[in-house]
Amino acid sequence: MTTEPTGTDATDLTLTIDELAARAGVTVRTVRFYGTKGLLPPPVIGPRRVGHYGQEHLSRLALIEELQHQGMTLAAIERYLRQLPPDLSAHDLAIHRAVVASWAPDTAETVSRGELEQRAGRALGDADVERLAAMNVVRPDGDGYRFDSGLLRLGVQLLDVPLSLESILAARGVLVEHARAAAHELAELFRGEVSQRDTRDVKSLSAHMHPIVVQALLTTFQRSLKEELSEWVPASSGPSQVG
Repeated sequence: MTTEPTGTDATDLTLTIDELAARAGVTVRTVRFYGTKGLLPPPVIGPRRVGHYGQEHLSRLALIEELQHQGMTLAAIERYLRQLPPDLSAHDLAIHRAVVASWAPDTAETVSRGELEQRAGRALGDADVERLAAMNVVRPDGDGYRFDSGLLRLGVQLLDVPLSLESILAARGVLVEHARAAAHELAELFRGEVSQRDTRDVKSLSAHMHPIVVQALLTTFQRSLKEELSEWVPASSGPSQVG
């Protein structure tokens, strides 16, 4: 059993089991079931023996959801999670989910406003929906809303980030521009390797290289961004750590 943490970092996320289930878009029964199966770490026990959950639990639930989306059975998910280091942070779990999500094709669907909120795991005001639409995460489609399930969770998380919409859109533009440039250069690099091969071999190589390249890009970018942020975050915010 864990105990109440003593840290006072305002960015620490503290949720009851009901709030965690709502944010993750699952039921309380599912959260408890995953806990009994060892897929989720136990909650922090606070006053009056109330369990509190944090960002790690939310990120782990998102990873489990993504693995299920890939068609993995519960037993396979258990094996997958057991292979991960036990001390992974919420940030590291998000990286794993991004790599897993990269294996799946784009999946867009149209839902009602109520279903959109259910998928988002939270209530969405008109301003929230407009912000998601501006980020190209959601767009009106007749009487409903069309969205990509892989982008929705990211977009909802950005709603709570203390950045202006202009900065978020500019950041998206930078990422898209450089991601396309990197993809083009890598494709050109590999083109010579596959130009003389059979079509079946080319498809096999592509299937194997896709997750490897994505993971390499994510890892490299993660380390590069951490190095960049470490140069100015300590100076501007005191003892805060870049994670």
